Amino acid sequence: MTSEIYQELADAVVSGTRENVIAAVEKARETVHPADIIEKGLIPGMTRVSLLFEKGRLFFPRVILSAEALSEGIGYLKADLPKTAGQRKPVIIVGTVEGDAHDIGKSIVSAMLQFSGYEVIDLGSDVPLENFIDKIKETNADMIGLSALMTTTLPEQKEIIKALTDYGLRRHVKVMVGGALATQAWADKIGADCYAENASEAIMKAKEMFGN
Repeated sequence: MTSEIYQELADAVVSGTRENVIAAVEKARETVHPADIIEKGLIPGMTRVSLLFEKGRLFFPRVILSAEALSEGIGYLKADLPKTAGQRKPVIIVGTVEGDAHDIGKSIVSAMLQFSGYEVIDLGSDVPLENFIDKIKETNADMIGLSALMTTTLPEQKEIIKALTDYGLRRHVKVMVGGALATQAWADKIGADCYAENASEAIMKAKEMFGN
């Protein structure tokens, strides 16, 4: 029965309709813990949306609608969630490297990480190396996610990792790389901590690194 509730929650998110999500959340909260509603119902729904987008079966406007509906559902549950005052969330900075204007995939990863409980700072696209360094210093970030989708911009991921070492930040900051041309072999070659092919994998890798 509980599995059916989780399925209804996920389906509601995929529908991209706020009313469907709120109705599913209202039904689920009668028997399911709020944290489980989010982690086992709403988030898997958004993961499915991300995969459908990557396969070309959903267009970006629908992804945005699903993300907004998911946000509404989580917001509806906030009062029911246990307070986490004093607990620092891992801070993750994401951005597409300088010279690369591609933004959609990175934005989905950013939203999914945020909805999974991380504090996410999205620097956007075409981000200069210095901006990553400055924001890491400013926020004491725990990880950066670097997206690059062009052969001309992929080497910028390597340059940013080198800069982290030069500035004495590398030991304290995890690095995740992604993008159409990135691979695990590339991540290993440039010294990144991990590679994520898509948004769902990015969440999995983040959880592995932060142990949550």
